[in-house]
Amino acid sequence: MIETPILRDATRNDVPAITTIYADAVRNGTASFELDAPDEAEMAARMAALVDKGYPYIAATDGAGTLLGYAYAGSYRARPAYRWTVEDSVYIAPDAMGRGVGRILLTEIIARCEALGFRQMVAVIGGADHAASIRLHERLGFAHAGLLPATGFKHGRWLDSVLMQRPLGAGSGTAPDPGTYPGTLYPAR
Repeated sequence: MIETPILRDATRNDVPAITTIYADAVRNGTASFELDAPDEAEMAARMAALVDKGYPYIAATDGAGTLLGYAYAGSYRARPAYRWTVEDSVYIAPDAMGRGVGRILLTEIIARCEALGFRQMVAVIGGADHAASIRLHERLGFAHAGLLPATGFKHGRWLDSVLMQRPLGAGSGTAPDPGTYPGTLYPAR
């Protein structure tokens, strides 16, 4: 564990470092099924699309302000019945991996999504051999929800998608208030 990272909302100023971290994940890992790393303009647009809809997007920095990792939640699926369910994403700088940053980021994303009123969080993990991500999610209360074999082909091999799920707040224990929607994502009906 390194010094406790400083957590804050990610900003447009973080986009260059976010782009670098994500590019490494695209080129060298299986967390993303993208094959070509997007540029800064695309990463800024992706961030804005989430933030503008009220989803949390956070950064972890060290005391000097260096970005150690970032995390966000977004819509699990686009249809309105899924509006109570989010999907998490966590990316860590290569030199900060294995030092507790992912756990701190995911813990905060869970807390923020609960505060926004979401009821379920889904993780779609690229590669059944992505042990660190699977272990992180297990430690934070996610249960295995399924395996989709050979859903991606990257780095010359077929990759599975591991599905994990965690209840947020009351989870499925109670019905959501039909007059409200989580966060600012949907207009009240």
